[in-house]
Amino acid sequence: MKKTLLAVAALCALSSGAALAQQAEGPWMVRARAVHLDSANKDSTGLGLSVNDKTMPEVDITYFFNKNIAAELVLTVPQKHTIRSGATGIGSLKHLPPTLLLQYHFDAPGFKPYVGAGLNYTRFSSVRFDPAVAAALNPSVDKNSFGAALQVGVDIPLAKNLYLNVDVKKVFIKTDVYSFGAKAGTFKVDPVLVGVGLGWRF
Repeated sequence: MKKTLLAVAALCALSSGAALAQQAEGPWMVRARAVHLDSANKDSTGLGLSVNDKTMPEVDITYFFNKNIAAELVLTVPQKHTIRSGATGIGSLKHLPPTLLLQYHFDAPGFKPYVGAGLNYTRFSSVRFDPAVAAALNPSVDKNSFGAALQVGVDIPLAKNLYLNVDVKKVFIKTDVYSFGAKAGTFKVDPVLVGVGLGWRF
């Protein structure tokens, strides 16, 4: 009887310790990543429009509702891109693409894979065209884009509350292109973003 009571007490202590460890980690996670943006550059205007690929900083804030379900807000600063027609630069623009994702985190030993899906909003600003292009075509673009976002990633524990993060997202971004006020077609950036960084759980 005494051995049984001791075993039950030990089991309760271990369970309490595990629960306290989970609680100590906290529901919040902040990650900082270096992200490479690879644009799909799909254009229906006939001008062969494209924007350059680039590597940029990214920060996300994640809140865990429980051990499996979380919401992530992805943020960066406005990113400047060169606009090309074929191989010729014809202007530039900036885009700011905050993204909100709902994630499912899987239970796995030694690492924490996850998948996510959500909504991207992109604001285009500082759109500039070369004077010759502006005079010939009087081009303009829609300043706002809403589209889906898909995600897969993994957090790998490095130390207490510290994780190595690898993350891949597909984001659907597009804008209508106009010439003298008439729609000329649609330009789809639709980038794949591959990121590597560190996360802190608290």
